[in-house]
Amino acid sequence: QAQLVESGGDLVHPGGSLRLSCAASGFTLRNYAVAWFRQAPGKEREDIACISNRNDNSFYIDAVKGRFTLSRDNAKNLVYLQMNSLQPEDTAVYYCAADAFCGSLPSEFDYWGQGTQVTVSS
Repeated sequence: QAQLVESGGDLVHPGGSLRLSCAASGFTLRNYAVAWFRQAPGKEREDIACISNRNDNSFYIDAVKGRFTLSRDNAKNLVYLQMNSLQPEDTAVYYCAADAFCGSLPSEFDYWGQGTQVTVSS
């Protein structure tokens, strides 16, 4: 059964860093585009970054560009989201999702993880 599992969420101080992992089972993640979404309380789920399955081109929203970085570990069937210079407004549940292409809407992705909580607070 195809499954995605996120890990790495935690409580961190402003300016800190975290690395989130998205692990796949039941399918080969390198053949898929993988996006990270986040959802803060009372807000819609937003697509913040995506790594394509074509040359691993990566895309980021302006709010995280220069602070967040996507990468793949194909041997481990993983995608990482390295998050630096975290700020309180980054607090949210973070989800990874996979599909054939990078998209901006949750409805464009067939495979989802259960989410991992990131809290940035002093």
